[in-house]
Amino acid sequence: MHIESHGSGPELVLIHGWAMHGGIFAGLLDALAERFHVHLVDLPGHGCSRDETRFDVADSARRIAASTPRALWVGWSLGGLVALRAALDRPGQVRGLGLIASSPRFVSATDWPNGVGASVFAEFGAELEARYRHAIERFLALETMGSAHAQAELRELKKIAFARGEPRIEALTDGLAALDASDLRAELVQLAMPSLWIAGRRDRLVPAAAMRWSADAAPNARYLEFNSGHAPFLEHATEIADAFAAFAAELPA
Repeated sequence: MHIESHGSGPELVLIHGWAMHGGIFAGLLDALAERFHVHLVDLPGHGCSRDETRFDVADSARRIAASTPRALWVGWSLGGLVALRAALDRPGQVRGLGLIASSPRFVSATDWPNGVGASVFAEFGAELEARYRHAIERFLALETMGSAHAQAELRELKKIAFARGEPRIEALTDGLAALDASDLRAELVQLAMPSLWIAGRRDRLVPAAAMRWSADAAPNARYLEFNSGHAPFLEHATEIADAFAAFAAELPA
């Protein structure tokens, strides 16, 4: 798995979302690297880790933990599931947990109105087989919905998405299955470290209500909301870096 390091300061692991790679965080990385030693991950099947074909949340968490020092882990969207899994399975490696637009359950249910419809990820999976690039671009469009600058963000995401080559279809299928099946709501009470949940007020994939609920359910958690869509760091990189710096300053040694 490709992990590159930038900056200096307290250790921070940064994990991207579905169909993307670490390059999506260019603006946020610049801001974070002024204050942290950032370990920027390309998940299996994505970006510079494209030699691998399959993706598994727990296995990715285990391998990142084995390759990085104890750190503040920050994950966006699917990357948040990896960070959350690491926090639950390897609390000694995770000094603090940061989730950006990432929920313990992505799919809605009778007891969970804060997700997308159950058919969404199945539809994307079928479309990947038929029209690979179109499916990815359609997902990117869904990510930018609700943003005040949706068209500009969509153009940026499309430019970034294939900058490190095309993600492997097998890994994308695995990622969709993980998003579809995830439900870690009951495990949030087991988190042994402080957590920061950052939401986009107009996010159509992970509603702010899901993030607020999670912050209420997790012990020693705080909640922060930006007027954005699913990728708040595209517009608010400096503010988010400031928030993580303040959060890290209060973490136990």
